[in-house]
Amino acid sequence: MTVVTTRLLWARALRDFGDGFVAVLLPVYLTALGLGPAAIGLVATLALLGSALTTLGIGVVSGRFGQRRLLMAASVVMAASGFVFAATDALAIILLVALVGTINPSAGSVSIFVPLEHAVLTRAVPDAERTRSFARYSLVGAMAAALGALAAASPDLLARTGLSEIVALRAMFVLYAALGIAGGLVYRSLPREAPAEVGSGHSVLGPSRGIVVRLAALFCVDSFAGGFAVQSLLALWLFERFDLSLAEAGLFFFWSGVLSAFSFPVAAWLATRIGLVNTMVFTHIPSSLCLIGAAFAPQVEVALGLLLLRAALSQMDVPTRSSYVMAVVTPPERTAAASFTAVPRSLAAAAGPAIAGAIFAAGWQATPFILCGVLKIA
Repeated sequence: MTVVTTRLLWARALRDFGDGFVAVLLPVYLTALGLGPAAIGLVATLALLGSALTTLGIGVVSGRFGQRRLLMAASVVMAASGFVFAATDALAIILLVALVGTINPSAGSVSIFVPLEHAVLTRAVPDAERTRSFARYSLVGAMAAALGALAAASPDLLARTGLSEIVALRAMFVLYAALGIAGGLVYRSLPREAPAEVGSGHSVLGPSRGIVVRLAALFCVDSFAGGFAVQSLLALWLFERFDLSLAEAGLFFFWSGVLSAFSFPVAAWLATRIGLVNTMVFTHIPSSLCLIGAAFAPQVEVALGLLLLRAALSQMDVPTRSSYVMAVVTPPERTAAASFTAVPRSLAAAAGPAIAGAIFAAGWQATPFILCGVLKIA
């Protein structure tokens, strides 16, 4: 690995560790503040919507300001998001920070950082190594998110020292802010881009516009379905349906993340044999059937088993999708292409949590997951 890829992996690990525990703790924290499922779904929707809008902006301005500088700026936003979430209990401020900040309810690769990192990583490795590099990049992120989910049990441990639940939860958002600062320092150590690479070296979409639009439409359908089952809402369902404790949920999401992580190198291996597109397609149907089965499971052990099997399959399209997008566009279009394929995914996914939250509040708690599975299969 090059120095650049190693530093990107460290930055991704720090960020996804924070996203891992925030996705689990977000519904717990908002419930502790007195918010119901509908409000929690709205917060998740605004977070995904804000991520989409900022990602779109990144695709437009990355050529003007450079990827390194924008990654550092995004880290400042991450730190500010954590500090403000820890300091307020006002719903209006929480909704505003969810919209303009980096709070991630899905613990996945949906953020302002992703298109910038994709472009930097693609530039740093040979074409023959691209898919394996994206698999490694996704593996590190998923493992870090899994460890973050395990760390979501920390408030229970802190409560044993005498801290109140709300103070312990706020301490985790302060940790999230600290991780943003640490990630910014890692990005600062990246090599500066040559003057020729900033300004004229990157462009908005040109000759690859047609294929990018078609890919964006395809990803949009998939992500709209995924929005019904973001991790924060899945955690809320487990808390309410099976009365899981915070420690038990954290342990489940840890193993879920581990299985997702190790599916990435398998996806890279599979792609060399059946192709990138086939790898994306043929892992979706069984994972969706597992999600539908979990929604009907009468016992917690059955539900968790099906959800773990889903975790081992559902993310195998992530490194292959990223590699495919980078392969079919020209080098100057890569940041823009990563942004313009990510934005429709985020916008489509943003509608799901609010709808799912309203369905939760109406008492149909398993319905969002059935909808997610059926739409992904369709």
